[in-house]
Amino acid sequence: MLAAMPPTPQPPVNRDETPGPEPVGDAASVSVGDAAPVSVRDAARLSVGDASPAPVGDAAPVGDAAPVPVRDAAPGPVRERGDACPGALRLHSADDGWLARLRLPAGTLTYRQAEALAVAAERLGDGHLDITSRGNVQLRGLGAACGGELEALLDAAGLLPSPEHERVRNIVASPLCGLDELASGDARLWARELDALLCASPAATALSGRFLFALDDGRGDVAALGADVTLLAQPGGGATVHTGTNRSGDRSGDRSGVRVSASDAPRAALLAAETFLTVAAASGTGAWRVRELPDAGRELDAAVAARLTEAGIGGRAYEPPTAPPAPASPPAPWPYAAPPAPGRIHSPDGTVALSVHAPLGRLSVEQWRLMLTEDRPENGPENGPGELRVTPWRGMIIPGLAPAAADALLDRLRTAGLITTPDSPWHGVGACTGRPGCAKALADVRSDAADAAGAAGALAPLPGDALPVYWSGCARRCGHPGGAWVDVVATEAGDYTVSVHGVPQATTVAATATGPRLAAAVATARSQAQTQTQTRTRSTTVTK
Repeated sequence: MLAAMPPTPQPPVNRDETPGPEPVGDAASVSVGDAAPVSVRDAARLSVGDASPAPVGDAAPVGDAAPVPVRDAAPGPVRERGDACPGALRLHSADDGWLARLRLPAGTLTYRQAEALAVAAERLGDGHLDITSRGNVQLRGLGAACGGELEALLDAAGLLPSPEHERVRNIVASPLCGLDELASGDARLWARELDALLCASPAATALSGRFLFALDDGRGDVAALGADVTLLAQPGGGATVHTGTNRSGDRSGDRSGVRVSASDAPRAALLAAETFLTVAAASGTGAWRVRELPDAGRELDAAVAARLTEAGIGGRAYEPPTAPPAPASPPAPWPYAAPPAPGRIHSPDGTVALSVHAPLGRLSVEQWRLMLTEDRPENGPENGPGELRVTPWRGMIIPGLAPAAADALLDRLRTAGLITTPDSPWHGVGACTGRPGCAKALADVRSDAADAAGAAGALAPLPGDALPVYWSGCARRCGHPGGAWVDVVATEAGDYTVSVHGVPQATTVAATATGPRLAAAVATARSQAQTQTQTRTRSTTVTK
């Protein structure tokens, strides 16, 4: 059992869950809902909303029918309306107030910027910060008249370098890049350069707020998130440019790509995105994501290769290395690294980075500020560099700490209820808002997830490579993670289906009607999903 179980985060009241943490790699994504966001610069003007084309998860059945794998679903219908994804300047109206979503390229925040977000949450919002599955931050419970003050606060902190581009700065990067010895390329440098190029590109303003860039330092962590454009660092230098990665839905997908130099990689990523806009316009689909293009965007690959060659930065099509004899060997699979586990990370320079996770992705201002109260650079040269890294797994990396200071801070964060060890039953657990915050939800999933996590504390610890689990209040699965996960979905009958998405050998486990048995079913699915020999995903109904 845990010495101190994190308090259950209270979900905000919101009749439309979809502005919550956005899914990574869900091409159809979820619509922003019935209430269109409003620009803080013109609160009276409603943006062009999304008429809510059926999300991929809408067709997912309950009960004994097999769920529709999110990544294998067909592309959505032609989009006839604009993207209403909320931003920092384009707020969404919810029952608990207004919602703002701030894009953080590579998840990077200086201490000053992190404090500005804390001030915004405390002064203008509900006193909490939500971490999304793209390493962004959401503020909820904002007042109707706070838009101008919020914009000024964020701008003063350097968080709005280009208001016209604020919703398209969706860039995830390997969060441990530079903190260990696994990187083959400087993905965080790429992120800074790509962000500058994006903000200088008039064409990039046409990208959807859901279009995603992933910059992987070669270890294969964010490359597994199914981004629209991926840069993958290669051993020996350089990178490959990929569009619509993870099309096959597993880790052995197509690794075709175009080889570019490391210095050209950010520009290549921007050109790939601009080429997507051209191809999407020609297709007449109004696609927001690569996999919404006809044939899942495979024709885009050739167009990107031609564009890079025309720009003088594209090399030959990259052929993955093969084991001898080369002609008979299949292409090597994508590299894969698990997300950073909670705990200490020892850096080559002798400092320590801390990895901590937010229970169900939600932190109070007090918890957030604990990460800023130690090792500010102004307190002395021996202290940390004053940087936080928000991860797309709803976690935080605090780099550059002295070992003793890291131990003390980790104890403080553990006491405050953050997830600080891999064996925590809260590790890898996510949930949508659910009841009572979302009228579409069929259950209070956060409460049920908390009960299951508490029950799991009495079970055997999960292996380190256990899949994440995501609790959804309905078949929409708003905010689900990218890659593979254990899918726990509430049904109209008051039951949950437990199944696995994104793993060819999936597992399902039946359970009886007690809470601990439900927790056991979820735990078994998490630990055994990658060792099963089944080839077809099945589901089972589990009663709470």
